Amino acid sequence: MYQKRERKTPLGGVLAMTELVYHGIVRDVRKTHNNAIIGLFLNIVQTLILVAVFYVMFSLLGLRGSAIRGDFLLYIMSGVFLFMCHIKAMSAIIGSEGPTSPMMKHATMNTIVAISAAAMSALYIQVLSMGVVLFGAHVAIAPIEIDDPVGLMAQVLLAWLSGVCIGLVFLALKPWMPSFVSVTSMIYMRANMIASGKMFVANSLPGHILPFFIWNPLFHTIDQARGAAFINYNPHFTSPTYALTIAVIFFALGMMGEFYTRKRASLSWEARR
Repeated sequence: MYQKRERKTPLGGVLAMTELVYHGIVRDVRKTHNNAIIGLFLNIVQTLILVAVFYVMFSLLGLRGSAIRGDFLLYIMSGVFLFMCHIKAMSAIIGSEGPTSPMMKHATMNTIVAISAAAMSALYIQVLSMGVVLFGAHVAIAPIEIDDPVGLMAQVLLAWLSGVCIGLVFLALKPWMPSFVSVTSMIYMRANMIASGKMFVANSLPGHILPFFIWNPLFHTIDQARGAAFINYNPHFTSPTYALTIAVIFFALGMMGEFYTRKRASLSWEARR
């Protein structure tokens, strides 16, 4: 009945929060399947299927000549990997635990922990999937050489971060407009099948077509990733600064919206989902 509350030091608070996020990551990873290994395998298969579809499509339509001179498989994978990382991160944030979730009944649980766990679990799964697919292609098909691995990984993280921040805005709007968020987020994901630029590079686009893609932060990160992956490609029309700026703006908007929504949480929201 009576419990003695222990005062935590700032370091102790950080460690406790880190532990909560860790357990949240484990829970999110196991959401797709009771067996975590099978859940990871399913994501790897999904990535492989997308790579295979684009590889076959480019080959059948004779579009291989429009790709960057170099490893064609790496060209396909660099677009698919960042696309998957961005979309999966956004989906994970939108589907994370809200303020009215039963998980929030635990005293130490809060929405920041839930959002952090969803974001980190998405990053973990995608990075592991990328590593397995790259290793498999390197061993089974042909050796893969990346000109700037650090720069390429930086763009992967930027694609993930922009997906997280855009997902935060959708998450803040979700309790107020669930149908609108569901439809709009789906439209955004489907539009990025083309608007992300994973099938072409910015340098090859005509000037009157470029404005239809340049608004998209994912388009910038994929183009910059190919600049890091290939020694003979130098992106002129995209910038990582733009993607980072958009991520920061959406992060600020999303967190303000989330704090506002959390204070006005109602159990009746769960019935509207």
